[in-house]
Amino acid sequence: MSVITLAPSALYQQVAEQLRQRIFQHVLEPGAWIDELKIAEEFGISRTPLREALKVLAAEGLVTMKVRRGAYVTEVSTKDVRDVYHLLALLESDAAAAVASSATDDELAALSALHADLVAHKGNAEQFFAINERFHMRLLALANNRWSDQVVADLRKVMKLNRHKSLFRQGRIDESLQEHALILQALLDRQPERARAAMQQHFSNGLVAAVQ
Repeated sequence: MSVITLAPSALYQQVAEQLRQRIFQHVLEPGAWIDELKIAEEFGISRTPLREALKVLAAEGLVTMKVRRGAYVTEVSTKDVRDVYHLLALLESDAAAAVASSATDDELAALSALHADLVAHKGNAEQFFAINERFHMRLLALANNRWSDQVVADLRKVMKLNRHKSLFRQGRIDESLQEHALILQALLDRQPERARAAMQQHFSNGLVAAVQ
C-alpha cells in the first residue's frame, strides 16, 4: 500500500482535510465506519493526529463519534436537510439584503462575473456546484459578518453530505441559474428586500429538489 505524504504544517489539520475531501467525494459514504488503523497506516501516522482530525470533523458535523464503536461518517436525514436549508435561507437572505444596500460597483461586478461563470459551466454539474458555492460565499463575505461566515461555512459542509443531489435533478441547474439571475438583478438594482426575497425563494426551491 502506498503511503500518502503530508505537508509539515499541523499534521492533524492535514489529515482532517484529506478525510474531509474523501467525505465530500463520497469515497467515505454517509454511515461508513472510519477504520482508524487502516487510515493511520495509509497516511503513515500514529493514531493521535488521526483522532485529533476526527474531533475537528466531528465539530463540523461531518463525523459522528459513537461510544465504544468509533467514528462514522454522519448520515443526513430529511429533517437535517430541511434544518440546514432553513438556516442557510435566513443567513444568506440577510446577507443578500446587506450587499444590495452597501456593495460597491466593483464588488457587484465581481458577483456578476461569478454568475457568468455559472452560465458558462451549466453543462458540468460538479463545476457548476463549485462556482455556485463561490458565489454564495463571496456574497456572504461582502456582507461582512464573520460570525455568519463561519456558521454558513459549517452548514454548507453538512449540506455536501447530501451530495448536492438537488443540482443533479433534471432541470434543476437551469432553474438555479434563473434564480441566481433574479438575485443578481436585485443586487444590481440595489433593492435589499427584493434581494432577500429572491434568496429565500432560491433556498426554498433548492430544498424541494433536495428532498425529492
